[in-house]
Amino acid sequence: MQVKIKKLNPNAIIPSYAKAGDAGMDLVATSMNFDGTQITYGTGLAIEIPEGFVGLVFPRSSIRKTDLSLSNSVGVIDSGYRGEIQATFNQKSLSSKGGSFLYGVGDRICQLMIIPHPHVDFVEVNELTNTERGEGGFGSTGK
Repeated sequence: MQVKIKKLNPNAIIPSYAKAGDAGMDLVATSMNFDGTQITYGTGLAIEIPEGFVGLVFPRSSIRKTDLSLSNSVGVIDSGYRGEIQATFNQKSLSSKGGSFLYGVGDRICQLMIIPHPHVDFVEVNELTNTERGEGGFGSTGK
């Protein structure tokens, strides 16, 4: 699948798969803005996601080494969005062990997946089909 991508910053890095079989492509920071409570990283990229697909922005596994958490857990990029791909992180409380590690400009900050999604039309009904699980939730399938 080909997806159109535009560099908004000459230092932007086009995402690519690091290894065969990888699901996500790393996004690299070209800018960093701290507003006092959150850090927003820009990637310097805009993409044209085809209709019927969605871009999902997930944290990288390296986030566990930082003092950050992706503010919305998973970013959703709709096919109609043409602005810069950005990721906003919350900074956890500083460690008493002498500071924290943040991503910097030039670092891989998160990963992007582009996947198909169906168009859904809900149909209101009075009853749903019975299942073995039924209405059990929040841990009802295990101990």
